[in-house]
Amino acid sequence: MCNHSQSVLVVLTWLTPCLSIAAADDNNADGLAFFEKRIRPVLVSECYSCHSTEQNEIEGGLALDSRAGMRRGGDRGAAVVPGNVRQSLLVQAMRHADDDLQMPPDKKLPAEVIEDFEKWIAMGAPDPRDGAAVVEDAYRVDPEAARNHWAFQLPQQPAVPDVERADWPQSDVDRFVLAALESQTLRPVGDADPRTLLRRLTFDLIGLPPSGEQVEAFAGDRPTETLAEAIDRLLNSPHFGEKWARHWLDVARYAESTGKTVNFYYPQAWRYRDYVIAAFNADKPYDEFIREQLAGDLMHTDDPNLAAERLIATGFLALGPKTLNERSGLKYELDVVDEQIDVTSQAFLGITVACARCHDHKFDPIPQTDYYALAGIFRSTETHYGTVRYINAQRATRLIRLPAEAHLAAGTARLGEREREQIERQIDRVRQSIRAGGDGLQRFFAMGRIALLQARLDAYTDDGEPKRLAMGVTDKPQQAGFGRRFNVRPRRFGDYTFDGMRFIGDSPVFVRGEHDQPSSQLVPRGTLEILTAEPLQISDTSSGRLELANWIASRRNPLTARVMVNRIWLQLFGSGLVRTTDDFGLAGRPPTHPELLDHLALRFMNDGWSIKRLVRYLVTSRTYRLATTSRSDALEADPTNEYLWRMQPRRLDAECLRDAMLAVSATLETTPPVGSAVAGAGEGPVSSFSRRSALRAVNDPQNAHRSIYLPVIRDNLPEALGLFDAADPSLIATSREQTTVPSQGLFLLNNGFVMRAADALANELLAIQPSTDRINAAFVRCYSRPPTSRERSAAEVFLQAYDRQQAAENASAARRQREVWSAFCQALFASADFQYRK
Repeated sequence: MCNHSQSVLVVLTWLTPCLSIAAADDNNADGLAFFEKRIRPVLVSECYSCHSTEQNEIEGGLALDSRAGMRRGGDRGAAVVPGNVRQSLLVQAMRHADDDLQMPPDKKLPAEVIEDFEKWIAMGAPDPRDGAAVVEDAYRVDPEAARNHWAFQLPQQPAVPDVERADWPQSDVDRFVLAALESQTLRPVGDADPRTLLRRLTFDLIGLPPSGEQVEAFAGDRPTETLAEAIDRLLNSPHFGEKWARHWLDVARYAESTGKTVNFYYPQAWRYRDYVIAAFNADKPYDEFIREQLAGDLMHTDDPNLAAERLIATGFLALGPKTLNERSGLKYELDVVDEQIDVTSQAFLGITVACARCHDHKFDPIPQTDYYALAGIFRSTETHYGTVRYINAQRATRLIRLPAEAHLAAGTARLGEREREQIERQIDRVRQSIRAGGDGLQRFFAMGRIALLQARLDAYTDDGEPKRLAMGVTDKPQQAGFGRRFNVRPRRFGDYTFDGMRFIGDSPVFVRGEHDQPSSQLVPRGTLEILTAEPLQISDTSSGRLELANWIASRRNPLTARVMVNRIWLQLFGSGLVRTTDDFGLAGRPPTHPELLDHLALRFMNDGWSIKRLVRYLVTSRTYRLATTSRSDALEADPTNEYLWRMQPRRLDAECLRDAMLAVSATLETTPPVGSAVAGAGEGPVSSFSRRSALRAVNDPQNAHRSIYLPVIRDNLPEALGLFDAADPSLIATSREQTTVPSQGLFLLNNGFVMRAADALANELLAIQPSTDRINAAFVRCYSRPPTSRERSAAEVFLQAYDRQQAAENASAARRQREVWSAFCQALFASADFQYRK
């Protein structure tokens, strides 16, 4: 449900009461006595310190010191529903039944305490405490006032400011930056030297270090490549898409498994990854990129290759985590839709619409009806992600069959006739064991085994060719009479439940977001009222996704271009012009340079929504070329560098760090792989022994492909990425945190992948003659510069000392040489100069 902070109750313990019973007309005497004896003492001693109106800040919006506050609840909904234990979140939290809501979080309460609260709620939660739910109006948003919020206004072309140092700027970007600096009596530092600039530019644009030859051509004594030529070379490199696609995949929460309680593979997820890489390399207009991901299936074309590409693009909506063991079909559908609303609104609009599932948004002018207007669009959409019905995972769907005429990679090898026969024999043997008897549990697991084997066969045509399948979405069929009231078909499965919407239609509001509490209020499909002059025109025959995509990708949308421009600025300069990159709403921070942001947003749209043109415009600015050197006066006046008086130094992201080791050691495999290790494993649970090959591939030290091609299995990130703050694929990550922990250093000193790269680099250096050039070559490869005299001396001392140590161990001369240089290379990998982009 809502992603805002959730109310957390402190430890509840059993206490002996000594308080008098208060009178209340609407409660019976026995119930009041029970409350005073068993309930109030616990609340007073253990809960009020965080959840009472006496506190400056009420955690999670939950006030437990009044009857009204408890029944109204906090961010998650009602803490207590009189007479209904099952719907009372307070009891759910005390039971520790949900990993996301455990109160107290560090231990489970004694059973008798929980039983007292259950009994009290079952008798109607008698409570004599008067008082208003004072939290109710604490976060009320005035929609009219909110319309004036800067991000909800269309970008306006600002006048380019005049500056005192007219000789410093080289573009309008520089004029906006310098004007802001001068308004604070600050001045920029000097420019970065050519070697540093080329290394920065190469990492920023393609995610790899420049080669020694490229450094010499750009920054040598006789340079043969200009800055403009270097930028064009990098923009035209196929590695550009591999670098910039990774940023988008963070936002799109790309992964190759469902995650959550039952983790199943997504064998076709790799097609979406390759689509994004190709889109960035081709400089696909960003507005088209949006439309294809939200509604590619609804964009008509006679070209089968383009049709396949657009179907694959809709995998954006299917890639999210799934709770495959959810029993209620309706709750499962609503949870999937909630995740789709969340990723759509955050990825393209920079706001958190999903926080309005249970109640009106606490901080932004997004009423609950707006949420369910969007929910109607996505509930009218069929999500195709695959998986297989297996034991407790019963939420499988069919994948999308791609056009047969399209030229598409298979992703896996053909299924040989011998292998097919082996699988069919295994299925026959399992069926025979079922017919032979056994208890119910054995039969249950045997049926699951058959499902996995059959899924393997179903992935191929009769002649063994892999089927061209994709994750994605399509519209549900039009409604035809039955179930018109709530557009559902009732089904009994345990508790009475609904299956979910079967046809295109509008969604009701669900009270507090609970799947079993649909209201009578049907909300017409649409989008956010605060951002639209008039409602979307959605026909009865369409889900409305194409209309939604066109609205988001429109020049009339005030958020879309600003949000993307801000993300691109973040990747190039280290921080966004809007520091809260995932929140352009009222709770987010305003832009540090509002006129510059609008200038870039309008230029972005006027240039055909071209990402490469925007990147070129930014990296040719003087601001981008600034050095990372610090100056005491500027550091004191602007310690966070909001006014951009220097370039912000930062550590390479996890993928660049790993890829750099491969690149400098000449072991990088630059040819992209076809498919993925997960595609080879096929449908089924991650934990399945027969599918462990994909898990082994996650940390395979011999894998020399770029990091973007590593398997991304939820809860099983590659160590080389997870340790260095790669994005959690279960979350929408618009930016990454940076940590510095001992395990990172230990990885660089002990991991097999790092040691293989160091060995390979050592072999490259040992081939250099004369040997006196080796230290220089090592520094140029790793740092894009020659060593200083002090660094050269330190390197010589290290090499000599390590050689003496190896000699003392009676190692042969050849072995000693390899060990010494490999250790030296590993030391370079572990250094700050290698790990940081300056």
